[in-house]
Amino acid sequence: MAWTVKPSATMEIPRRSEPYLGEEMLAEYRNDILPKYETLHGALMPILHDVQRRYGWIPGQAMEEIAAFLELEPSQVLDTATFYEEYHTHPVGKHIIAICQSIACEACGHQAILDHIRNRLGIEPHETTEDGKFTLMALECIGSCDTAPTALVNDDRYDDLTISAIDQVIDRLST
Repeated sequence: MAWTVKPSATMEIPRRSEPYLGEEMLAEYRNDILPKYETLHGALMPILHDVQRRYGWIPGQAMEEIAAFLELEPSQVLDTATFYEEYHTHPVGKHIIAICQSIACEACGHQAILDHIRNRLGIEPHETTEDGKFTLMALECIGSCDTAPTALVNDDRYDDLTISAIDQVIDRLST
């Protein structure tokens, strides 16, 4: 796998007129999150989680606002948001199907399940269906090796996964 270098110094960040982190959110962070951490930097991940919970993803403008609030460089926020698979820096579908691809899940047939979902939904990992309903993810490990193959669908874990079982989940969420 090759590293793709982005021209970050000249990249344009889409902006909207109102901030993502409004005064009410900032007050909540000051009162509820910051006191829990010794340094401002310690609050970065909980704030990223909250922004993603509120908006469904973490826009570039929001990352800049978080950086300013926490007195960090924007690159530190971007590095954190892009390092962890749980953060989304682009809009995602209403439902996220994340297939574990750890060695245990690989040994138990995760690839057949992933391929089935790819074919059924017509998307590759880290893509979203045209109707915005589903985003497919391939995760390194979700920590349930004894029940492999596993998946996370939204916030629910599915163990001992089969093609039939994932079809039932997709059918239920499609309606």
